[in-house]
Amino acid sequence: MSAPTSTLDAFYGKKVLIITNDGRTLVGSFQGYDQTINVVLTDSSERVYSSHQGIQTVPLGAYMVRGDNIAIVGEVNEEEDAQLDFDAIKAEPLRHIVH
Repeated sequence: MSAPTSTLDAFYGKKVLIITNDGRTLVGSFQGYDQTINVVLTDSSERVYSSHQGIQTVPLGAYMVRGDNIAIVGEVNEEEDAQLDFDAIKAEPLRHIVH
């Protein structure tokens, strides 16, 4: 199972967005991972979505995400991300993933 973990090496030091199985959206600087795909982020925050108000950003600082709770990891285009008006974006929160 080295193929899935080796692709994470490309994220070192980059800003990533992680969607968890319980519907959370986390953004931060990718610092590392272990054999069970636990991921360490720094300068991280959670983006909380609502259909009634804009996206709220909750600062988390250094944060570890358990590998068994990660659904998606992707690199963030920092230029495009900086141009987004989070106060104007309204969306339903993601639901928990049911297996």
